[in-house]
Amino acid sequence: MTDRTSEPGETEESDAGSDADHTVSLTDVPPDGRMPAWLPRAMVLALALLGLFELVNWAAHQLIGIAVMLTVAFFISLAMEPAVDGLAARGVPRGLGTGIVFVVVFACAAGFVATLGVLLVETVGHILDELPGLLDRSIDWVNHTFHQDFTVHQLRDRLFKDSDVISGYAERAANNVWGLSSTVLGGLARFLTIALFSVYLTADGPKLRRAVCSLLPPPKQSAVLHAWDLAIDKTGGYLYSRALLAVISAIAHWAFLALLGLPNSLALGIWFGVVASFVPTIGTYIAGILPILVALTIRPIDAVWIVIFVVVYQWIQDYVLQPRITARTVDVNPAVALLSVIVGAALLGAVGALLAIPATATLQAFFSEYVKRYEVAADPRLERRSRIPKGGRSNRAATTK
Repeated sequence: MTDRTSEPGETEESDAGSDADHTVSLTDVPPDGRMPAWLPRAMVLALALLGLFELVNWAAHQLIGIAVMLTVAFFISLAMEPAVDGLAARGVPRGLGTGIVFVVVFACAAGFVATLGVLLVETVGHILDELPGLLDRSIDWVNHTFHQDFTVHQLRDRLFKDSDVISGYAERAANNVWGLSSTVLGGLARFLTIALFSVYLTADGPKLRRAVCSLLPPPKQSAVLHAWDLAIDKTGGYLYSRALLAVISAIAHWAFLALLGLPNSLALGIWFGVVASFVPTIGTYIAGILPILVALTIRPIDAVWIVIFVVVYQWIQDYVLQPRITARTVDVNPAVALLSVIVGAALLGAVGALLAIPATATLQAFFSEYVKRYEVAADPRLERRSRIPKGGRSNRAATTK
């Protein structure tokens, strides 16, 4: 056997490597029967993080309602602040001006709700009074058109035969009276909370802006104030333009319905104006359902005239009135407005649907302010016009010859 004599450096390096391997093995591999020292601390940390997540999740679910109410109040304050600023510029104290503006707004809202309630009660009563005659005329028309022999007694017997369905529905409605009452009281409490927050945010608008800016460095304060002013101008301007459109629509529909001789023409005109102006794209057609039902119980031919007037007025509002009234604010595309209402309703229900259009108008203003735009070169493809030159032949035909 031949012995291999190792070099001195090689012996020292191998000994150092074996010592390093021995040290790593002692650190990483715990003794038999014991868990690693880091495992208990990791388990405690994981449980603590899980508990913190559950706590934050629970708090978020509890506070989501308050966050929604604050958002609604903030948008209302944005809409009301231009009117309050106008009164303050004329020497009216800001607190008094805020009170005047909100009293006027609440009076208009209460008047609309009262008018709508009276309108619904009287319309339903009138329809119930005219229902027997309308039912007889409808049955006669069906029998004459389809050669049938239906009678009112057959319908009555059928209704009584299904009376168990009606009684079951009435019983369920009676059982849900308490739930309905609690829902109404909860809605009233939320309404009062939003009103109070809106008044405070509007009256203390300058203080709120000063408090927010005090948390930012000086270079950022100007940008925040500019964005705040932009949101106030666009939100308030858009809502005021819709209110003006509502007044014009109410007057026009009131005059037309009074000309037809429909009862409660003023209330129907107010209903038309509010719904047609604040519900995008399809508001006019939704508002037309109620007067059409009234006209069907009096003179069915008037329902046809109402449909024609609704279509013509919607066209005039979209292409004549709205571009001129909203020229200085934000003119939201009807398709974009309808999509924003659908998205807002899907996220926050009725509140989201009401806030969708002002929020969309504000975002559109931000994009138009901060997103860079480029000049578009003249091109006939933009308007889809004919590209045939005056000579009568296209350039492609000329080049192929």
